[in-house]
Amino acid sequence: MNRARLAIILMMLLAVSSCSVQNAAVSTQGKDAYSAYIAKYSGMAVDQMKKYGIPASITLAQGLLESDAGRSVLATKCNNHFGIKCHSDWTGRKMYHDDDARQECFRCYRNADDSFRDHSLFLVNGARYQSLFKLGSTDYKGWAKGLKAAGYATSPTYATKLIELIERYGLDRYDSKKSVRLKPGQIPHQPLLVNGQNCVRLREGETLKDIAREYGMQLSLLRRFNEVDRKFTPPVGTLIYLERKKARADREHKAYVVKKGDSLWSISQQFGIKVSSLAKRNSIGDGNPLVTGMTLLLR
Repeated sequence: MNRARLAIILMMLLAVSSCSVQNAAVSTQGKDAYSAYIAKYSGMAVDQMKKYGIPASITLAQGLLESDAGRSVLATKCNNHFGIKCHSDWTGRKMYHDDDARQECFRCYRNADDSFRDHSLFLVNGARYQSLFKLGSTDYKGWAKGLKAAGYATSPTYATKLIELIERYGLDRYDSKKSVRLKPGQIPHQPLLVNGQNCVRLREGETLKDIAREYGMQLSLLRRFNEVDRKFTPPVGTLIYLERKKARADREHKAYVVKKGDSLWSISQQFGIKVSSLAKRNSIGDGNPLVTGMTLLLR
């Protein structure tokens, strides 16, 4: 291979590598922006739910989608988080922006709070949205499909996108009547799925009480799901389950080799298995203690 050809190949590889790094950076920034938006505006969404019965998850998902997590031109220049157009009854400040057609008229607000309030009133007072209020405030799928059917947006995948955002970021946690505001600046957890069970990862500086509060759960129930007592504080990074663990692991995890520092409990948290089931399946007890290098059956 001559030097010229080798140089071209190296340049191509560097370009691909650079592109991958840039894409990864964009992806991370996008994820952080969405989480930050949820942390900042979840309280407003819960307030609107309590006043008007619109699921907080729907309000947050629409805000994320319509405003690109608060980064759109309408959001940054007009505090318009929901893409609501002027219509004939709007007498406030306006902004003209290209959307379905060129230079359409959009509403402008003093702040985000006014935008969230007007979004609620827009739905409450809109004749085509009245059927949605017959749905429960926890039926986010029904609301998403109903908004699309009523013509809130022209995108054929609008309902699907809303549902995907709600489930990806666990926004339905805010639909509970017990929903509370997150602490100022607190980033909500992104739910994980391990062994078919919902869980989150414990972060530095937080406790099980913080997670129970965020999800509107009883602390005693959260402890029970994770098989811990009041005196034990799980280490940072531990998976914390929001529902009861199972008796066996999924099909992808049949066995596990015990590492230094492992305990039955830490392994049970890693794979979403009950401690008692793990011990019974492997006959772990006084006569057969857990030791490094042992192979445990997980299912």
